[in-house]
Amino acid sequence: MEQKTLEIRSLTVCFKTEKGVIRPVNDVSLDVPAGSIAGIVGESGCGKSMTARAVMGLLQAPGKVTGGSVILDGHEITALPEKERRKLRGSEISMIFQEPMTSLNPVVKVGKQVEEVIRLHMNCTREAARAKTLDMFREVEIPEAETRYDCYPHQLSGGLRQRVMIAMAMVCKPKLLIADEPTTALDVTVEAQILKLLEKLRDAGTSVLLISHNLGVIAKVCDLVYVMYAGRIVEQAETGMLFRRPAHPYTRGLFRSVASLREGGETLETIPGVVPNLLRLPAGCSFSLRCRACTSDCERNVPELTEIEPGHKVRCFLAGKEGAE
Repeated sequence: MEQKTLEIRSLTVCFKTEKGVIRPVNDVSLDVPAGSIAGIVGESGCGKSMTARAVMGLLQAPGKVTGGSVILDGHEITALPEKERRKLRGSEISMIFQEPMTSLNPVVKVGKQVEEVIRLHMNCTREAARAKTLDMFREVEIPEAETRYDCYPHQLSGGLRQRVMIAMAMVCKPKLLIADEPTTALDVTVEAQILKLLEKLRDAGTSVLLISHNLGVIAKVCDLVYVMYAGRIVEQAETGMLFRRPAHPYTRGLFRSVASLREGGETLETIPGVVPNLLRLPAGCSFSLRCRACTSDCERNVPELTEIEPGHKVRCFLAGKEGAE
């Protein structure tokens, strides 16, 4: 049986508002196999980051997990008290964010910030913590580690700040790293370096959950992919299978809108309409308002996530049928 670092089962997150209840994460299930990089891809607002925050136990009121479970390395962590969750964060599970300037303390030297994580989770002296920090800086390929140790965040480039965040996340050797849009603000050269670093971490035994809206990033490093739309997983498959045979109309629409995935001379397309308001979702399939192949069945009923070939699941009544574009 395949070992799994992370198992999410029927996870639901609710926000109670004056206008009603919003479910940005709605009955989501996914796995991150040990030693792999799994990706979640979808438009902004589809629930990717909210899923990550729910796994980390970082939801802010009025957000609340109202159903499902999160299992880390075989242990249920969904209902753990906050004190126990804090022990897990940084030691067993870590997260890096899209913009490190909002996560790093601007008035504390970056080396001291990483050192603080070590001293929080490990029983070691200040000198040992400094040595571990410098070793980690070198491991994530921060040049002139001793000099960078004494820099403040604003003195570093975006790429170096992201490497500091990765060093901070990985210094206690967690089992799982969640990377939420880690390359969005970086140029393509630095992006490639950060992606190689994630692959290096995977090859060293750390499982990674990579969140991105960028199909190119997903294609480069992920072993399997989950496509998310309006709070639900609508398609999942190994990366090669998904890119060769996308089955959900939304996934196909995403591929048609990316220049690098189009054949020479083909016109780029857009997905018509907008992501539906989570307070007023369609009665049936959440993509029905934007789908060219929508039927009356799609408008009335919510499709189940169904396996159409080994390892390939789709939430669509028309998956595999002629005209399901």
